[in-house]
Amino acid sequence: MSTFLPDTVDVLRRTPAVVSALLAGVPDAWTETPDVTDGWRPRDVVGHLISAELDDWIPRAERILEHGTSKPFDGFDRFAHVERDVDVPLDRLVERFAELRTQTLARLAELVTDEADLDRRGVHPSLGEVTLRELMATWAIHDLDHVSQIFAGMAGSYHDAVGPWKNYLGILLRRDDPAAIPG
Repeated sequence: MSTFLPDTVDVLRRTPAVVSALLAGVPDAWTETPDVTDGWRPRDVVGHLISAELDDWIPRAERILEHGTSKPFDGFDRFAHVERDVDVPLDRLVERFAELRTQTLARLAELVTDEADLDRRGVHPSLGEVTLRELMATWAIHDLDHVSQIFAGMAGSYHDAVGPWKNYLGILLRRDDPAAIPG
């Protein structure tokens, strides 16, 4: 038996604790800078993660398991958080994400009862046929990608404060010019 599903769920279960450890109670000065020019601030990332818990991962898993390739996924609004969360304190967003992740992982456990379910197929509106396994892998890597975005935004808040040491800090160099990262 494969360890893919429990290993993937283990990463997904950890993400809210990581996000909370990084952001809960942190002063605004650490969280108001985007990861890159015109990018997302840490609070935007958390809002986006909430949107994905509500409208992306589980609805798509359900679609695969209920309809296979006969009914494509609905679109996903990557920016739904912008207006929805405008007045919500960051700490509340972090808490909401953790609550939703607990619920989505419980629902996932109800949905995926057999390893063979992971090879079932659905249809993404722009990618075409995808498997539940690919959706699950994407969910985990999506988390890691956005956690790194939180780190980059937080680091960016001290972009000028580090002075000349910036030349040794890849996270800040990527922000300025991805090609400038030392090999």
